Amino acid sequence: MTTIQSIIIAIVEGLTEFLPISSTGHMIITSSVMGIEKDNFVKLFEVAIQLGAILAVVVLYFKKFFNFSRWQFYLKLVIAVIPALVLGKLLSDKIDDLLESPLTVGISMLVGGVILLFVDKIFVNAAIDNEEKISYKKGFIIGLWQCIAMIPGVSRSAASIIGGMTQKLTRSAAAEFSFFLAVPTMVAATGYKLLKTFKETPEILKDKHNLMLLGLGNVVAFIVALLAIKFFIGFLQKNGFKIFGWYRITAGIVVLILLQQGIIK
Repeated sequence: MTTIQSIIIAIVEGLTEFLPISSTGHMIITSSVMGIEKDNFVKLFEVAIQLGAILAVVVLYFKKFFNFSRWQFYLKLVIAVIPALVLGKLLSDKIDDLLESPLTVGISMLVGGVILLFVDKIFVNAAIDNEEKISYKKGFIIGLWQCIAMIPGVSRSAASIIGGMTQKLTRSAAAEFSFFLAVPTMVAATGYKLLKTFKETPEILKDKHNLMLLGLGNVVAFIVALLAIKFFIGFLQKNGFKIFGWYRITAGIVVLILLQQGIIK
């Protein structure tokens, strides 16, 4: 992976992490189009730079994350992240295999797009408009929904937002809780991936070029994500999910065509 390639993938990550269109799926397709070999470092890079994007949430919601008098907020996140921690550990190797599959991404993008076309009409009786009204049980259920995104192309953001809407959250409240939940989820995922890499292929983390790319990728993803979060909340409140559904359907069809033509593998 070259420096330019790492920057491009990081921009894609920052733009797509908080949109319901799958950041992992877009990174997989982007790296395939650029002909990047899926070695262990690339797999690590595509997970680790998501941490940079997620840290944008901490900055934008600084007062929320560092208001230690509201311990219930932290407990809700701990409860909600448990399903991802358990399933992520159990399915780690399978997830790594799926990260090499543009076909999985194409199908997931297409199916997820169809679902997003109808989300706004299905969930119309929202009553919870902020995180304080979310119960521990509802937080855990949203965490279960988030686990669907372990399939590349599904979108962690979409899965957890829809999960929130099934629990009577408004679109904006569901989106914000999805952002909050992303922080412990991606910290854990990145930490686990780094530890696994250190144990199995420590030479990757001893390479100065690799470390430079990881640092650069996180910085770029962080900056781009700051802009993407502000855009998404405002757009979602006014327009809903339908446009993202059509985008996913189009992208899924394009990916499947490119695969069929052998342009991406």
